[in-house]
Amino acid sequence: MDAMTLLGLGAAAGAAGAINAVAGGGTLVSFPALLAAGYPAKVANVTSTVAIWPGTVGGSLAYRGELRQRVRRVTLLSAPSVAGAAVGSVLLLSTSQRTFDAIIPFLILFASGLLAANSRLAALAARHGMGVQHHDHVPPGLYAGIFLVGVYGGYFGAGIGILTLALIGILAPDDLQHANAVKGMLALLMNFVALVVFSAFGPVQWLPAAVMAVCAVAGGYSGVALARRLNAGVLRRVIVIVGVSQAVILLLR
Repeated sequence: MDAMTLLGLGAAAGAAGAINAVAGGGTLVSFPALLAAGYPAKVANVTSTVAIWPGTVGGSLAYRGELRQRVRRVTLLSAPSVAGAAVGSVLLLSTSQRTFDAIIPFLILFASGLLAANSRLAALAARHGMGVQHHDHVPPGLYAGIFLVGVYGGYFGAGIGILTLALIGILAPDDLQHANAVKGMLALLMNFVALVVFSAFGPVQWLPAAVMAVCAVAGGYSGVALARRLNAGVLRRVIVIVGVSQAVILLLR
């Protein structure tokens, strides 16, 4: 692999780390960058998951103040996050390349659509008494939802942050900074499980993964500072546009 390709992948990983820290969806940058570098979709997916994980660590460190205020929520949701990610990772390794190529555009569209409908779904959940009652309360639906997000995240990393943030917004409405902090920690746990499974059994490309990991850390840490300044609605709309655009490109491929 030439130096320019590695430089491009590093830049994509830095951007992905920052986007993940802001609101999720960063893998919608790193995954297509690996596709553009010539890797098959399944290889690109597992390599992106391994490469971007250190960036979630950087983002979580930068959000440590907010995390201290939501320790109980993160603790309670850790088990379904880990269990779901383990199931999803094993499912991915047993999926053929052809099947995976056919599924991924629809997974991205689903994640983008859920984020786009976030405020409406949150209002619907509140009307039916499905939402959170206070900061330490975790509604039953959130346990099941996070498990399913973990399955999705273990299977296909792109959009995991979008799904997690959307689910928190629907069932446990919070200000963007605390929701981002919880989302980042849960995504860190899900992706760590996938990283372990893929490192042991998956077709990870280690040279680009190493370069991208370094850049993702820098992007993840700096992205939190950006997140504190951005309008949440504008940011969500931008991520939805990126997600839909990428799904269309993959469908056309």
